[in-house]
Amino acid sequence: MTQRLRPAVQALRLWGPRQWGVAVLAGLATALVLGLATVLIPNSIFSREIPPVWWNYPVWAATSALTGVLVASYVSPVAGGTPLPDDDVAAATVARAVGSGTRRSARLGAVGTFAAWFAVGCPVCNKLALLALGSAGALTWFAPVQPWLGVLALALSAFAVVHRLAGQMACPVNLPAGTAENTVVPDVAEAPRGR
Repeated sequence: MTQRLRPAVQALRLWGPRQWGVAVLAGLATALVLGLATVLIPNSIFSREIPPVWWNYPVWAATSALTGVLVASYVSPVAGGTPLPDDDVAAATVARAVGSGTRRSARLGAVGTFAAWFAVGCPVCNKLALLALGSAGALTWFAPVQPWLGVLALALSAFAVVHRLAGQMACPVNLPAGTAENTVVPDVAEAPRGR
């Protein structure tokens, strides 16, 4: 993880106003949705039987910020992305490498945000916990696990962000959507020679 931290920080330093703007907007949107649904932001739509505890707020804020950065990492610094390599084999290889890392980071980030929702939510207001454990079980079994779920959510989200940003430095190509995704990379023996 620490080997990937330096390239991740370098990637953040290269971000422009477009990516930072998306990070702020996505972070605020995440904070709003998560805060309203878990009643960390008091509202008349949702209710909460058990009041929030002190650690709910830092987990909520950190998850929102990490989600915003992760979403912004998918935004090209310029509209339309950068040009692909001229070589079709190289373009397909880059597309496959970027695609696999993209899916992994996106899944980890989504799981982290979802886990944060469970972590900061009311233990007896959570329908899944109520169905599985009942009201007494939710307070006895689920509520004590929530802080650990918050730590897990932050760890998953942070890992997803660092993995995604470090990948941008290792392979700094922003592909336009759908380009070279389904291209088959020939074996070395089949590759044309003399290029």
